[in-house]
Amino acid sequence: MREVHSKRAFGYIRVSTDQQAERGDSLAVQRKAIELICELEGFDLVDVFADPGTSGGVALAKRPEGSRLLAAVNAGDVIVGVKLDRVFRDATDATGTLKLLRKRGVGLYLKDLGGDVTDSSVSALVFGLLSNVAEFEVARRSERIREVKAANRAVNRFLGGASPLGYVVEVDDMTGKKRIVVDVEAHNLARQLRAQGYSARMAAGAMKAHGYKASDKSVSKLWATMDESTVAVG
Repeated sequence: MREVHSKRAFGYIRVSTDQQAERGDSLAVQRKAIELICELEGFDLVDVFADPGTSGGVALAKRPEGSRLLAAVNAGDVIVGVKLDRVFRDATDATGTLKLLRKRGVGLYLKDLGGDVTDSSVSALVFGLLSNVAEFEVARRSERIREVKAANRAVNRFLGGASPLGYVVEVDDMTGKKRIVVDVEAHNLARQLRAQGYSARMAAGAMKAHGYKASDKSVSKLWATMDESTVAVG
């Protein structure tokens, strides 16, 4: 009787941030899920490749362990992942890699898509659609972050980092939140220097002498944004 060999499987796991590493998407959780999948499917799990702290926006072939994974698999092998977005985030990379794997005779088993997405044209279609959805979600998340930051800037809420020249950070007594407010003395000094005909570079030197962290670029930006109707003079 001819001996039947188990299909060789190679797991792939990834997290992009420390927070994910502490939640349900942790590397340990993903690894355990892959081990269970291989046990249930009768796969021979050879190795698990892990890319911690790696953005999904980086193509699989350009990630440190992703590239090693693609080099390790041969015809008849299967790559096992827990979720589509752990393996891919970019639709172009996802569909291109799937096409390459099918050409090489390598399977791609994704738990959240119900199995091997290289098995049929239908599963490949679903894979392509969901890849586009995943990419859209990443773009929408970035858009929401930009919207929140813009709203915070509109109410002078402090977003972290150094405050720009001419502004200082203070704590709102009512809310306890930090916000950026006008540094009247800095504005008045900048206005005085401009009125005296100073160039941005010369004004930056003068403001440094008064203890401000100034550059010609920051002075030019301050001059361009000063609102003379709301800043006290004298």
